[in-house]
Parts: sequence; structure tokens; C-alpha cells
Amino acid sequence: MAADVALLNDAVRLGSAWLRLYRWDPPTLSIGRNQPAIFNGMPMVHRPTGGQAVWHEHEVTYAVAAPINVFGSLRDAYCEIHERLARALRTLGVEAVLADRQTVRPSDRPASCFASSVGGEILVDGRKLVGSAQVRRGDAFLQHGSILLDATQPSSFNGGTTLATVLGRPVSFTEVADAIINTWRDFRPSGRQTVRPSDVIASLAPR
Repeated sequence: MAADVALLNDAVRLGSAWLRLYRWDPPTLSIGRNQPAIFNGMPMVHRPTGGQAVWHEHEVTYAVAAPINVFGSLRDAYCEIHERLARALRTLGVEAVLADRQTVRPSDRPASCFASSVGGEILVDGRKLVGSAQVRRGDAFLQHGSILLDATQPSSFNGGTTLATVLGRPVSFTEVADAIINTWRDFRPSGRQTVRPSDVIASLAPR
């Protein structure tokens, strides 16, 4: 996640906008910015965002770092990024929708809570598929989250769902990453500035 922070720093200093997609090897526990370290022998990192502990294994992790004015506001960024991800998932046959907007800010609830949703979350049949969180630095922000390929989060997953469950088959990292990249480049919401295709970078680490 130090790479996510580096992209946020570039967004602050240079006004650049980035999309990064990655996975975890070995599987790793991330804990929120304000949580104490957990010494249990497993690989662990601190997230730049808040929230509770999240186990990263069978998932696509995404990160978007950009100036806030690219999307208009933090709330607009949260929902538009989820709208782009949901559109990509629909190309795979997933009936992904966004939860109705509410007054709760995305930073007001734990990033790992797949059991409940706030406005703009990605849902399938009322169950959360993607967990996300934001952090702001100056006039820029970082939003990152987990798109679950299969269930490996017993402590925080109740009420959520996975792509394997929804589609009834295994779903690979590459399949989802390709769908996101292709959809992101073509996405043009009306009335708002968008991240230019030349600014969209996908980091696909081999495993």
C-alpha cells in the first residue's frame, strides 16, 4: 500500500490521476490507520485509510488517486468510481447496482464492513460486493477497496458476497482487471471532468 500512498503524493504534487489494480502474495492482513499493530505471525500492513482489519486474498484490490476536482467532490468521487466498477462488473454478467445515496460519508464507517452498505456502495441482490474507503490529502484523495473474487474474510464478511458466488464459477484476477481497464477507458459521464485515458495506469503484478 506504500505504492498507493506514492500515487496520492503524485496527485497532490503534480495533479496526476491514477488507477491501480493489484493482488496480494502472500495473503495479507491490512489494518486501519488508527488501529494498533496485531502481532500474530501473519503478514500485515497498515492502510493509509481508517477502518477495521481486512484479510486480502482472493480479490482484486483497486486504488484511485486523483485531485478532488476531477470528480467534483469526495462524495461524487466515491459514487462515480463505484459506478465505473459496477459497469465493468456488468460486462461479466454481474447484476451490480449502487446503493441509494445517504448522508453518511464513506470515511464514517469501517472499510472492511461487508455486512452493511452506505450510499453508493456496489451491491448484488442487496449484498455488498466491494468494500472501499477514502483518505484526503490537501486537494487530492485516495480511494481504494477490495472486489471479492471468493470468500476469505470470515470475521468481516457476513452479509457480503463474492463474484464466484454470484456467477457460480471461479473468476480470475485478470478477467476482472481487464474488464475494469476496458470500461474505465470508455467511461464518459455527462457533465463532469473525467480522468484522461493516458492517466489511467493498471499495475498488474505477476503472481
